Amino acid sequence: MPEDRKHQILVFDVGGSHIGGSLFHPDGMTVGEVHTLPVGENGSVEQFFAAFESLATTLLPPSDPPSGVAIAIPNPFDYEHGVSYMQHKYRQLYAKNLRQGLAERLGCEPGQVHFLNDAAAFLTGELSQGAGLGISRAIGIALGTGVGSAFAVDGQIVVSGPGVPAGGEIWNLPYRNSTVENLISTRSIQRRYEELTGRRSEVRDIADLGMEDPKARQIFEDFGKELGSVLLEICHEFAPQRIILGGGISRAAQLFLPAAEKELADPAIRLRVSDLFERAPLIGAGVSWMRNHSDPKSLKPEPRTVPEEA
Repeated sequence: MPEDRKHQILVFDVGGSHIGGSLFHPDGMTVGEVHTLPVGENGSVEQFFAAFESLATTLLPPSDPPSGVAIAIPNPFDYEHGVSYMQHKYRQLYAKNLRQGLAERLGCEPGQVHFLNDAAAFLTGELSQGAGLGISRAIGIALGTGVGSAFAVDGQIVVSGPGVPAGGEIWNLPYRNSTVENLISTRSIQRRYEELTGRRSEVRDIADLGMEDPKARQIFEDFGKELGSVLLEICHEFAPQRIILGGGISRAAQLFLPAAEKELADPAIRLRVSDLFERAPLIGAGVSWMRNHSDPKSLKPEPRTVPEEA
């Protein structure tokens, strides 16, 4: 591969309502400008592929095809073969071979299209360039419409082992006669706000009220207590040094993080909010592509000082 082609890895993050994309730079393990496009949940497969093609055209000239493509996408998904089995969203993709379709659209070989779990991509990005830098045992929690999670040891994602739930996923674990996702997600905040006010609102709008509206502030404090309690129960055996919070809800961390830390009450575990936010899964996708498709010697990040613990 010519030297300049090593810098043409397209990376994408498939969210619930949008796709984010950027160009990954292996030399520094960073990404360039992030572009996003909305994607209708009930749109066609063709529209889904067209969104990737449109983003790719923005990121690279059509005459300059990528040397690789990495896509962070939620479960259930066959990451090895590139087949989606999601039914809670993007039902139109069910059982479709996305690798072949995207390779044709993006102008590369199917073998150069790499898929990975979105939560794993988030944590990999934070371990590489963000809030997990230098940490040997870490958990990533993406708080949004659902609850994504990933566990890592020495920089590598693990999906089994002591303290690791099946597949590294916590969303469906039973908790207080319910499930983790039902108690610490967007819908839990919206549900509580509607109970107290009779109004349904977006989480970001509730968060905007948090500093002046006692009810909104209390909802986030209660959310923090619940989050801390959940993390204490499900993470204790794994014994992480750090738990990194991402996803849309994490942007309101000032409203719930103190309550979560108080409830967790474990000096050996530090809660941190993402340093990278939407860039984390894109960087993680690029790092994962390099690990799977490149000479390991080429994956050397630029030196970076590890910040001391506060």
